[in-house]
Amino acid sequence: MAAIDCGTNSIRLLVADLPDASAGPQAPLVDLTRRMEIVRLGQGVDRTGRLAPEAIERTRVALASYTADIEKLGAQRVRMCATSASRDAANAADFTEMVRATLGVAPEVVSGDEEARLSFTGAVRGLPADAKEPFLVVDIGGGSTEFVVGDRAAGVRSAISVDIGCVRMTERHLPGDPPTPEQVDAAQADIAAVVDRALAVVPGREAATLVGLAGSVTTVVALAQGLREYDPERIHHARVSYEEVARVTAELLGQTRAQRLANPVMHPGRADVIGAGALVLRVIMERAGMPSVVASEHDILDGIAWSLQPTTRR
Repeated sequence: MAAIDCGTNSIRLLVADLPDASAGPQAPLVDLTRRMEIVRLGQGVDRTGRLAPEAIERTRVALASYTADIEKLGAQRVRMCATSASRDAANAADFTEMVRATLGVAPEVVSGDEEARLSFTGAVRGLPADAKEPFLVVDIGGGSTEFVVGDRAAGVRSAISVDIGCVRMTERHLPGDPPTPEQVDAAQADIAAVVDRALAVVPGREAATLVGLAGSVTTVVALAQGLREYDPERIHHARVSYEEVARVTAELLGQTRAQRLANPVMHPGRADVIGAGALVLRVIMERAGMPSVVASEHDILDGIAWSLQPTTRR
């Protein structure tokens, strides 16, 4: 199976086999390849309401490379989901036409609710058995953040997608390099108001475990751990306290882009937006009363792949 997740900031590919049926219901997918490229599809969407031609072209180049991998590995099923940026854009048809011509299938512009459910499925499968339920899963993307509450047996209880993300908040509030205290305060106030509205819909404050997804979370966790290089195995299911998240967030917001870029765990395409992503995570933990966060390298991309399994195996 081949799954592609095209978000506001990045486009990612997972080609994987299903685990053997005897491996049990929590067995992970058998990865054949995972790839990620920062293409910034959502460049300027919050301001203009349109996808920039150069952003569509960056995405096309990455997608063409992914298509070659899919064909080489012989994936039998392919699903591409496009999220916040292409939901918001007035010229989404241009993006859809490009994807169909490059990949051979049309992208699914999933609803916020479907995005949340796919993220929950990908994150919860494979969590340590001692992780306490219910879970609050937060997927901090470039343009939106999904909040999902649920457990292993019942699945999703409630979910909401809201328009706070690392790219959107950077473009809206944090133009400075580094941002000024006034800019940070404005971003924090905006994020807190949206988080409070989300938590009024989903009972996140009642959850026992916060699970954080996507690059902003995993990068913050890598920095909190003091890693000298980005190591997915050490990041996956690592637990980091609120105090450590707050420390890393303050450091990132006080640095210039060049200083952030000098850290060996920092992806070059994330250096200008990671401060906002860390701030979103910190505010969520504050408003939900969460003392720690468990990072997951498995997220909506894995959920998309799981959605392709034959119905006889569900």
